[in-house]
Amino acid sequence: MPVLRTLRSLLLVAPLLAPAAWAADKPQIQLYRYVDSRGVTVLDTQGVPPEYVAKGYQILNQQGRVVQTVPPAPTAEEIQRQAVQKAKADADAALLHLYPSLQELDRSHSREQAEFDTRIAVANTSLQGLQLQQNSLQTQAAAQERAAQPVQASIVQELANIKDERAKLNQQILGYQQGKVASDKAYAQSRARLVQLLGTGQ
Repeated sequence: MPVLRTLRSLLLVAPLLAPAAWAADKPQIQLYRYVDSRGVTVLDTQGVPPEYVAKGYQILNQQGRVVQTVPPAPTAEEIQRQAVQKAKADADAALLHLYPSLQELDRSHSREQAEFDTRIAVANTSLQGLQLQQNSLQTQAAAQERAAQPVQASIVQELANIKDERAKLNQQILGYQQGKVASDKAYAQSRARLVQLLGTGQ
């Protein structure tokens, strides 16, 4: 009798359990909601056509609730704007890493300017030395000409070499001077930005 009672109970409960089990095994239907080229909102169970994916879409469950939102792909302008913003953020981070304070930036600028001044002074000293050599060679050449003698080829060559060296040094000095100006400009920009980042108001 207990066995028969148990079988009877299972037979009575089984019909009640079957719908729940069937529902659990039944695949969940998803709806894809997007806007087509005519501006019409479309609900589709097959997915989003490739030409509309970049415009963004939503995935809904079978109860009509949104379970996922895929935003539109960024435009070229948005990508460029994001790149500019990232570059600016990276530059700010690098500036703060190099110069945690205004004093450190000021000292770095002073050192850089001093280096330019030193290089200019060294180049000017070299120019003065070349000028002395040129004066000496020109004196020798003039003496040979007064004696009705041809100027030695070695003197002519040395004078030409000195001319080339002086041109190179003058070009270097010009580059150093331009470097100082560029350094001052970059320093002013970096300092103004660092004041904003540090919030010092100086």
